[in-house]
Amino acid sequence: MHLSDSLSNDRTKSKIAEPGPGAPAGSVLCVPSSAPKKEGAATLERRSPIADPGEHPVVGRMPTFKGALPERRGRIVRFVRATLKTTATLLIFVLAALAAAVIWDYYVTAPWTRDGSVRVQVANVAPQVSGQITEIRVVDNQYVHEGDVLYVIDPFDFQVALDTERAELREKAADLQVKRMQAERRQHLTNLSTTPEEQQLYVGSAAQARAAFDAAQQQVAQADINLKRTLVRSPVNGYVTNFLMRVGDYAHAGVANISVIDDSSYWIDGYFEETKMAHICIGDRAEAELMGYRHPIIGRVESVTRGISVSNAAPSTQGLPNVDPVYTWVRLAQRVPVRIRITHVPGGVPLVSGMTATVTIRDAEAQKSGGSLGERLTRLAGNLRDVIRGPELSPNCVPRISSENGVTVTLPTPKPVAPLNAAEINPGLLPDMNASPRGQ
Repeated sequence: MHLSDSLSNDRTKSKIAEPGPGAPAGSVLCVPSSAPKKEGAATLERRSPIADPGEHPVVGRMPTFKGALPERRGRIVRFVRATLKTTATLLIFVLAALAAAVIWDYYVTAPWTRDGSVRVQVANVAPQVSGQITEIRVVDNQYVHEGDVLYVIDPFDFQVALDTERAELREKAADLQVKRMQAERRQHLTNLSTTPEEQQLYVGSAAQARAAFDAAQQQVAQADINLKRTLVRSPVNGYVTNFLMRVGDYAHAGVANISVIDDSSYWIDGYFEETKMAHICIGDRAEAELMGYRHPIIGRVESVTRGISVSNAAPSTQGLPNVDPVYTWVRLAQRVPVRIRITHVPGGVPLVSGMTATVTIRDAEAQKSGGSLGERLTRLAGNLRDVIRGPELSPNCVPRISSENGVTVTLPTPKPVAPLNAAEINPGLLPDMNASPRGQ
């Protein structure tokens, strides 16, 4: 009975302690909670800590507050995180600035261009006489040496002309010999046998015969060289290209019908923007990478073109200049051709005229240094200074007037034959002034 009564009393107290749904906040039936008392006790304990009775106090030891060590660690962690963020931000900024400087130097100031091409001299061979082609001795893309016969023109007409001129030469030689002897005889006669007028006539006749004889010799020489020119020869060592000839075609004098590439005349033209010309010097090392090949062609800057076409100089209607409008802030840089002499071609890289090349110029300092990281950074800093202040002038970089003379190539041409003596053509015709000539 007592146990049941106590349980009922507890239930009754709990019902009384719990406020109803509609009960006001300040109802007398609400029992205040003990939580604020506990919080106040904890605050008081933090404000005035009481030493454990079981611990012995140590003389000179600072009292340790509860929670001080984790708070200090939190401040250190926050400081380290903030420092790392700042350092990372600065590092990213420095790397971005360095990358921008490198890209600016590479694309704006560095002397390189993708606009390069392989060039070569081509000998356009034209016959010096006209005639039908009777023989062809080469094929397309064949390598020929200087002096090799490319094709043959029908020599019949030229052989007939040579024989005719030789016959006329013999006739002129005989006439010269007779008239010269007649003039000499008149010179030894007395005034009773001849007169000064007659002597003068015979001397003049001999002089005319001499002139006709000299002209006949030149005609023979011309006919002889025309016959030799029926064999059309290569003027250079190289490759026959774009060969479209066939036997039976008619060759016209002075009209090119076959082309030979001079294999010793290859060079590379790099078309550099005018903003990069201050970094190009004659004699600098140049590297040209052809499309499709990994190893570059090595060369030297040989010369810089001193003139390019200007469209504004072309006269328009009424002879007035035709000036093209340009944007004030955006101006395209002109491109200047730079000639590069080839010094080394890697094995397996064929040179074909017209191939595209990426040309890079290496200055003398880069050649000596080898291009280490520190020296590259030094050059980069110098290039950036040039961007800000302008490039330094190099008086000896590109001379105003070149003192070097190019190689002069001379094509051998036939020389006129030496004048002959009439007695050599017709020997024995006039052995002596008083003797009779021997029959021919």
